[in-house]
Amino acid sequence: MKNSLETRIGIFVALVMLAAVFILDIVGGAEKFTRGHRLHAIFTNVEDLKVGDRVKMAGVEVGKVENIRLEGNRVNVTMKLRRDAEVRTDSIATITFTGLMGQNYVAIDFGSGSAPILENNQIVGTRELPDLSAIMAKLDSVATGVENLTKSFTGDKIDNLLGPLTDFLKANREPLTATIANVRSISTQISQGQGSVGRLIYDDALYNSALATVTNLQRAGDEAKLAIADARKVLDQVNAGQGTVGKLVKDDALYNQTTASMTNLKEILQKINQGQGSVGKLVNDQEFYRNAKLSLQKLDKATDGLEDEGPLSVLGIAVQHLF
Repeated sequence: MKNSLETRIGIFVALVMLAAVFILDIVGGAEKFTRGHRLHAIFTNVEDLKVGDRVKMAGVEVGKVENIRLEGNRVNVTMKLRRDAEVRTDSIATITFTGLMGQNYVAIDFGSGSAPILENNQIVGTRELPDLSAIMAKLDSVATGVENLTKSFTGDKIDNLLGPLTDFLKANREPLTATIANVRSISTQISQGQGSVGRLIYDDALYNSALATVTNLQRAGDEAKLAIADARKVLDQVNAGQGTVGKLVKDDALYNQTTASMTNLKEILQKINQGQGSVGKLVNDQEFYRNAKLSLQKLDKATDGLEDEGPLSVLGIAVQHLF
């Protein structure tokens, strides 16, 4: 009786465990009851992605695909991620596979560290990878094209391809022979240094002339550098106040002396205009003008009466009239 009861209990526990596993598989596994957040990704084609497939970041599993549904001509993939899986606004989700025959999964990159973190039920950006079936179809098409190309170079098709070229060579044998002979003659002359091209290649005169020109240019450049260096030294001396030009530019004594001279000249002109001093009186005194005018008139009268007199008489008369 005891063994029968233990057997029944064991069978019951086994059935409960099987039912629990079956229920978990139906509702989406144990992750259905774990805490986390959901994100959505919109694709045009999810390939063979299925509910329950893994979601990875840098190869580490961080969640699983919870739901896949059509929304118009797009596919909305709902992913449930762990709480510590931080997906940012500039992260990109792609559907990839572990191998040629492996299982598909959703790969999400980290994005930039400065971007905000997506909240629950927000949409992450996506990028579509090329369809493996389309790639294989293109490879098959390329292989078919290569096969057709190899077939075109076999058998009668090669003769059809090279036939016109052979006929052309036969019809123009003599002109082609003459042309090849001329090219050979020209190349021989060039190799012997004949003609303009041959001299340019083998004559040292062009090289020597070019070398001399470059040397002269280098010397001119050196002289220009020296002239610039000398001018720079002169400017440095001027800026330092050295030499006549430097003192004229930097020394304030000349400026002060010029200012003082202009001030003195201004004062002298003011005194002359005011009739002060000898020059001021000569310029502004009317009496001096009258005396000078009278003296000139007396001298004019004296000269009128001296035309017929001798030197001594002239001197006496002049003194008499003036004084």
